[in-house]
Amino acid sequence: MNLKPNEKLDINNILQDLEHYVPRRMGWHWRDGRGEVRNIGPFEYSDTSENLKQSQPLPAAHYFNDIDPQPDSVITTEIASGRFEDDIRRMRMAAWNGADHLMVIRTAGQSHFDGLIEGTPQGIGGIPITRKQLRAQRKALDYIEDEVGRKINYHSYVSGVAGPEIAVMFAEEGVNGAHQDPQYNVLYRNINMIRSFVDAANAKHVMAYADIVQIDGAHNANATAREAWKVMPELMVQHGLNSMFSVKSGIKKENICLSSVPPTAPPAPCMKLDLPYAIALRELFREYKIRAQQNTKYMGSSTREATVTHTLNLLISKLTSADIQSTITPDEGRNVPWHIYNIEGTNTAKQAMIGMDGLKEMVELKRHEGFLPERIRELKERAVLFMEEILDVGGYFNAVEEGFFVDSGYYPERNYDGIVRKINGGVGSGTVFERDEDYMAPVTAFFGYNNVAQYGEKAIDDPSSLIGGCSFEDRSKVVYIDELDEEDNVNKRMEESKEIRETSMLKPEMEWMGDGTVFITMMLPTDERTAEFAAVEIGKKMHLEEVEMIHKQVMQMAEGTRVEIKGKVPFAIDIDKLVIPPKPIVMSDDEIREDVKNKPLKIVAGTIGEDEHSVGLREILDIKHGGIEKYGIECHYLGTSVPVAKIVDSAIELNADAILASTIISHDEIHYKNMKRINDYCIEKGIRDNIILVAGGTQVTPEIAVKNGMDAGFGRGSKGVDVATFLVKKRRKNEADK
Repeated sequence: MNLKPNEKLDINNILQDLEHYVPRRMGWHWRDGRGEVRNIGPFEYSDTSENLKQSQPLPAAHYFNDIDPQPDSVITTEIASGRFEDDIRRMRMAAWNGADHLMVIRTAGQSHFDGLIEGTPQGIGGIPITRKQLRAQRKALDYIEDEVGRKINYHSYVSGVAGPEIAVMFAEEGVNGAHQDPQYNVLYRNINMIRSFVDAANAKHVMAYADIVQIDGAHNANATAREAWKVMPELMVQHGLNSMFSVKSGIKKENICLSSVPPTAPPAPCMKLDLPYAIALRELFREYKIRAQQNTKYMGSSTREATVTHTLNLLISKLTSADIQSTITPDEGRNVPWHIYNIEGTNTAKQAMIGMDGLKEMVELKRHEGFLPERIRELKERAVLFMEEILDVGGYFNAVEEGFFVDSGYYPERNYDGIVRKINGGVGSGTVFERDEDYMAPVTAFFGYNNVAQYGEKAIDDPSSLIGGCSFEDRSKVVYIDELDEEDNVNKRMEESKEIRETSMLKPEMEWMGDGTVFITMMLPTDERTAEFAAVEIGKKMHLEEVEMIHKQVMQMAEGTRVEIKGKVPFAIDIDKLVIPPKPIVMSDDEIREDVKNKPLKIVAGTIGEDEHSVGLREILDIKHGGIEKYGIECHYLGTSVPVAKIVDSAIELNADAILASTIISHDEIHYKNMKRINDYCIEKGIRDNIILVAGGTQVTPEIAVKNGMDAGFGRGSKGVDVATFLVKKRRKNEADK
């Protein structure tokens, strides 16, 4: 299929005959033509790569005969709408604007899956990574590569308890880059340490075979720590641990990329803090690649703010010669993965980097004396001392158990707020077994002892020859499953949007074909709280459905507020007639943490009944997503489909202070009934007066929860801080009432 610029990409054509698709290449591709002096239009450039055959120039290019010079570093855009078929179109847009590293974010719950999933379900907070989805997008990228004239790197995540299986699937399906860092599993997903590192060794070995570039996850430390600018020594230690582990697992150093994230953002003096760290990292790891990314910790919902911070980050990338430039957008702050954000982020990177062409030929950093060299040396010394202490306590596992990591103290200072995991604890604990002496694994890219030497020299070099080739050599051995769910699949979704796709009908969209979403900015001359609810009311009067406020910014507290929703109309409303509920009051992080520190709080949580939904509850619990773990609350997660009796009995056995019950399914009002059953069973067991009961889910409201015996209910949009605030305040009240 040859794509024509003025014709839409035919998704049906991509999906056709997909079971027979074979990726046409393996491995990562760096941009061609780097290091050459290049004349483009009336200008001479020092830091560009080969031009694209077809592209979308920057808006200002109109004044320069539409030239479109390309930076020399790879440019990333991250895609996570939840529907892979629509993201294919977004990939095409991004490639035309200069992105050649398309990173497909996995759905938040996929790290907890214990195997591969099949079909093409719609995701929440990302895309469920399945073989069909990978194959369809890689096939589409083959056509897009031909259209723009540049190889495009396709990327996702190798993490979680199914990491090795995912790595194998990535090798089979032509994935070119992947995140892989066992420390991410350990610290942020509470997956058992031993299991994580054994899995990582296998996954990395497979990635090495497929020439897949690896990006690590060290940056999550400064996106999670309370004071991110103080964890810079730890970041370098984490980079060192994963990089050397990757080398030992077989990955070439030139295929290992350190995920460098500036620890701060304005109004902090970010250049004084972030630039020395970036230089120290580049010098300490000179044999490896650097992938620069904006820090999502400080990302709100303002596109302007994100763009300014991104541009400052790009200056650091330019001064330290970053090899891959990621382009985080305000999606995370807004929870609105809109097509335009991917393009704006890509354009910001291209515009800033081309604008700074030749900068290092004109600017020299002070390296002999003064603040910069002293700061660089200090950071290196602190990192080395950190690593030495890890060795002193017996290694990484022991260091994690003692809470060394994501501690907000500036090493060697410690604030004792780091993440603590147990060597024998976490998801998948006790699942690693020593191989039998006669263990046999005649497959390619196998890590460790596989007992094939007895069959001769050829078997050692090519073990899969003993079985006529494994799935890496013989595609017929790859099991392809098309769809499993009759309702949640690409065919059903495509049928629903058929009129928009195949006729002259046109609807606006934000993330999905035919979603009908429009975006409206308005200025309302009132205070922030009133403006928020007035804007939503305006949207409703425009007959918009599911109206949301996605950004607000105070111009001056008495004079006006800028609000962005999905609508704008030229009429005024009577704000005095608005019913505005009181603003929810949440405790500060420090106040919650201090209360829990002084009196530990333990909870038992699970999705109850026959409900298999887990993502929402994990968002409330997990430290990575701002969950209640970060306050030191001890969480015991029981999983999904937890019987009412089990969650109550577990609370009794663990002497828990509270039960957090997630309930999404509402058929036959089962969510009402299960909440009432928990309350009744607690009464039956004689613990109701001594335990806090909390229910949550998209169909739960505070009124419904309390009516059915709960102490509180949390619905759509609730955050970990809301739940933690309630738990602390409710415990205080209960104690005061006694």
